[in-house]
Amino acid sequence: MRSVRARAALGATLVVAVALTVAGLAVLLVLRGNLTDRAGLEAEVAAREVAGQLALGTAYPELELGDEEVHPVQVTDEEGRVVAVSTDLEAISGTRTAQVDPAPSAPVAEPGDDHGGDHGDDGDGDDDGSVPARGELSSDQPDFSNGTATVDGETADYRFAAVELTTDRDVTLTVHAGAPLAAEQEAVDTVRNSMLTGLPVMLLVVAGVTWLVTRRALRPVEGIRRELAAITASEDLARRVPEPDSRDEVARLARTTNATLTVLEASVDRQRRFVADASHELRSPIASLRTQLEVGAAHPELLDVPGAVADTVRLQALAADLLLLARLDAGERPGRAVVDLGALVRAEVSRRAADRIPPEVSVADQGRLEVTGSRGQLARVVGNLLDNAERHAEAAVAVSVRAARGEVLIEVTDDGAGVPEAERDRIFERFVRLDDARSRDDGGAGLGLAIARDVAARHGGILTVGAAPGGGARFTLRLPGPSGTGRAPADDGG
Repeated sequence: MRSVRARAALGATLVVAVALTVAGLAVLLVLRGNLTDRAGLEAEVAAREVAGQLALGTAYPELELGDEEVHPVQVTDEEGRVVAVSTDLEAISGTRTAQVDPAPSAPVAEPGDDHGGDHGDDGDGDDDGSVPARGELSSDQPDFSNGTATVDGETADYRFAAVELTTDRDVTLTVHAGAPLAAEQEAVDTVRNSMLTGLPVMLLVVAGVTWLVTRRALRPVEGIRRELAAITASEDLARRVPEPDSRDEVARLARTTNATLTVLEASVDRQRRFVADASHELRSPIASLRTQLEVGAAHPELLDVPGAVADTVRLQALAADLLLLARLDAGERPGRAVVDLGALVRAEVSRRAADRIPPEVSVADQGRLEVTGSRGQLARVVGNLLDNAERHAEAAVAVSVRAARGEVLIEVTDDGAGVPEAERDRIFERFVRLDDARSRDDGGAGLGLAIARDVAARHGGILTVGAAPGGGARFTLRLPGPSGTGRAPADDGG
C-alpha cells in the first residue's frame, strides 16, 4: 500500500476498531455483571423469605414459595436430600442436587405447637433437653451459582442463591431460590447486536473522514512534489515550490525545500562561474607556454626559457589553488595539530627577505600564540595575505601577531591605495580583481583572498579587511585560541 492516505485511513480505522471492540466488551461485561448481580439479589430475597418461614417452624407442605414460575425453590437438608420444592419444578441444575422429588421427612413442627413462645429463654434451664421453638438463619453471605430450571415444561437459565438455616429441631437446611436471567440475556443480546450493527457503520465513517482529511492535508505536499519533479526535469533551479499559508509541518517543509533550492542554486551558479573562470585563467598560461614551445621547436635560438619557466610556475600555482578550493568545497576538515602562529609568521616572513618590499614582523611578547588546525593551510593564508599586501603596497608591508580575548589575531597592513568600503566583501569572491587593467601576471588570478577566507572559516575564524591607520589596507585574521586565553608557555621557535 503505497498511498499515505490509504495507510492513514487504514491505520485510523484499525485503531478505532480496536478501541470500539475493547470498549464494547467492557460495556457488555459491566452490563452483564450488573444484571447478574441484580438477579442474584432477587434470588437471595426469595431464598431468605422461604428460609424465614422454615426458621419460624413452618411445615414443608405449608411453605409459601411465592411465584414458582419466576422463583423456583429447592430445599435440601444437611445430607443433600430434597425436602421441599416448588410445585411445578420438573428439573433443575446448578444447585446442590438435581433431584426435584422431596424425600420422606417429618414436618418441621407438629400441628398445634406454639410457635410464638420463647422456649429456653426464661432462664430455668430446660432440664428435659428440648430445643428452641424458633430456628436460626445463617449470617454468612449466600452462595450464588448459575443453572437451569424446568418449570411447567419450560426451561430457562436462572441465578440461584443458597441460604442456610437451622430449624428448631436442630436440622440444617439449605434453600435454593432462583431468579431468571432472561432479562439479562435479552439486554446483553440487544446491546451486542446494536454494537455489531453500528461498528461497521462507524468504521466506514472513520475511514471516509480520515481519507478526506488526509487528502486535504497532503494536497500541498503533492503540489511540492509536482513542482520538484518539474524542477528536476527542467533543471531550472530558479523555480520554487509553493508555500501554503498554514504554519504546520507542510509549510515548514515547503520553506525548507525552497531554502535548500536557494542554496543549491547558489552552489551550482558558483560552481559554473568557478569552472568558467578556471578555464579562462588556465587558458592564458597554457596558450603562452604552448606558443613559446612551438617557437622553440621551430627556432631553438628564439626559445624564451625563463618565460616558459615563469608560465609553468604560474600554471602550477593556479592548479594548486584550484585543487585546494576543490578540497575546501568538498568539506575537507582541517587537521587538529597545535600551530604556533608566531613561529609560523616568522617562518613565512623569513622566506620573503628578497621580495620587493620585505615585510616587517611584530610578534607580541605573550608566549606561544597557538591555535588548532592545519599548519599547511594556515601558512597558505599568511602567504596569500603577504602576497596581496606586497602587490598593492607602495613602500611598506607589516605583519603582527597578538592574543586578545581568547583569540589570536594576525594583522597584515600595507601603505597602498586601500580597498574601497563598497568592495570590501567582493574582494573575497573567487576570481575577483578590482584593478582589471593590471595584467594577470602582476595581479594574480584572484583566488588568494578567497582561499584565505575559506580556510579561516573552516578553522572557526574570520578574515576581514579595513583601512590601515596610515592609509592602505589592513587584513585581520581572527582564530580561536586554545581553550581559555589563547596563550601558552614561551618558546624559542623563531
